[in-house]
This record gives sequence, C-alpha cells and structure tokens, in this order.
Amino acid sequence: MEAWKQYFNVMNDVVARVMDSQGDNIMKAAELCAKVCRNGGLIYGLGAGHSHLVTEDAFWRAATLANYAALLEPSVTGTFEITKSYMMENTYEVGRHIVDYHRVSPNDCMIIVSNSGNNIVPVDAALRAQEKGIPTIAITAVEYSDYLTTKHKSGKKLKDVCDIVLDNCSLIGDAAVAIDHFPMKIGSTSTIPAIYLQNAVLTQTVELLVQQGFDPDVFFNGHIAYMDAAAAEHNDRLVDKYFYRIRNL
Repeated sequence: MEAWKQYFNVMNDVVARVMDSQGDNIMKAAELCAKVCRNGGLIYGLGAGHSHLVTEDAFWRAATLANYAALLEPSVTGTFEITKSYMMENTYEVGRHIVDYHRVSPNDCMIIVSNSGNNIVPVDAALRAQEKGIPTIAITAVEYSDYLTTKHKSGKKLKDVCDIVLDNCSLIGDAAVAIDHFPMKIGSTSTIPAIYLQNAVLTQTVELLVQQGFDPDVFFNGHIAYMDAAAAEHNDRLVDKYFYRIRNL
C-alpha cells in the first residue's frame, strides 16, 4: 500500500478513537465554554510550537465563535526563528506572563494545547490559570504524555493541572507511517485530531447556547459576507464588539 494511503488509514483510526473515547469530556468542555459565553467571557486558546496552529484555526474565521481569542505570543509560536521558539517554549515564567499580560480572568476559560503536555510554557500557563481560578481545558496526547518525562520542575504535566482533559489519541512519537528501509516514521498525528477536538467543543458549545435560548456570536464566512450586506454588517458588528477586548484582533 502506498504511504499516503497508510497515512489516511492511520489518521482515520486516530480520529475514530477520539470520537469513541472523548464524548463525555467534549460535553464537559462545551458546557464550560457555554457558561463562559453566557457570562460574557472569552474562550482563550494557547499553544506553543506547532500547537499554536490549533488555536489559529479557530481565531477570527468563518463558522466559529467570535469570543474565541488565540494567545499568539510570537516568541513561542515558531512562526519565525523556529529553533529559538523551542528554547522559549521551555523557559520558565513565559506561560505565566502570557496569562497575566492578556488579563485572563476567572470569567474566561483557557484551552491549552500541547501534544506532549510536557513543555514548560503550557504547564506554566496552566499552573498560573489554576492560581487565578481560571478554568482550563487541555488538548493533549495522554498515552504519549505518560510515556515521556516532564520537563517542568514541578513534576507535573499539562494533563495533571487542567480541569478538563481532551485526549487527541496521537501516537507516541507523533508519527504515523513506517517506510521500508527508512529509519523513522513519517506523517504527524497530533494536529488533525486536536483541531477536530477543539472544533467539536466549539460546535457543541453553540448548540448548547441555542438550546438555552442564548444567541451566540458566530462569524459568517468572509466570502459570504462579501456577497451579502447583512452578513458583512453582522461580522463588522462582532469585530467592533470584541476589538478592544481581544488584543490580537
């Protein structure tokens, strides 16, 4: 079988395992996010390294909540100077400063994404959130995290600190396909299920809010807004509503 077909098979299996095993915690996370929305709070997403891709996927885009805010700290995202970002991701106090700088409050919640759950920034951010009474949701690979030794001096991993843990079921080593006569596996396994999980939570959040008689703030697709004046006005109104609350908007 060609490697690309093997990759599809592996990822379909990973996503199926997530769907089969994470339903209860998806509902708990959605209930938390719905409460935050009803109370006028923000849903913050934080990911360092490649995990920041998950938070970018939900920030200021079509079909997602307008009160979702990605905490895109340039020094740890890896968007540029990526090898430096790895060092920053494993520097103490950075995660704490991100939480404090953005003035995340107990009225908000944080979705913290880290596949390994062992790097210092996400664990520090979760610990700071815990200190401040901010509810947290982890998206992490539980089996992989258990396999690894945490880098954090507390001995804790992300899954040990957060209130709700969503397991992305990513494989140990974050790699999918073995190729004959090649020494390492190819094809990452973490980002796809993490994005599935976050979108599942946000989608369920919207359904819960509607069922509760609450009108959630959700963006229209930009191309739809280009063709529909009412959709454009709706999007502009949401940007104005959150522009001075979300620093990266």
